[in-house]
Amino acid sequence: QAQLVESGGDLVQPGGSLRLSCEASGVINFTLHTQFWYRERPMKSREWVASNVPGRTPEYNSFVRGRFSMSRDDAKNTIYLQMNDLRPEDTAFYFCNAYNRRNFWGQGTRVTVSS
Repeated sequence: QAQLVESGGDLVQPGGSLRLSCEASGVINFTLHTQFWYRERPMKSREWVASNVPGRTPEYNSFVRGRFSMSRDDAKNTIYLQMNDLRPEDTAFYFCNAYNRRNFWGQGTRVTVSS
């Protein structure tokens, strides 16, 4: 059974950092699947945060560029979203997604940025 499981969400103060993880299992293989991070802020639609096509450089939405970075551990079949200089407006549920002719979503992990 294919599954994505996010973790790492927490309450953090403005300016702080978090690293989100997304572990894949089943037929999902991050060396073959394009990886995405999305988020849903309170009262907002889901928005694209970052993505990585295998073999290419990750791309980022302008509102996180320079603060967030994606990485991947193929041995663990896990992707990460390193989030630095967090702002209150980064408060959201963060979801990972994998796509290769089929779309897979995780359940999300909550990030709250507040003092």
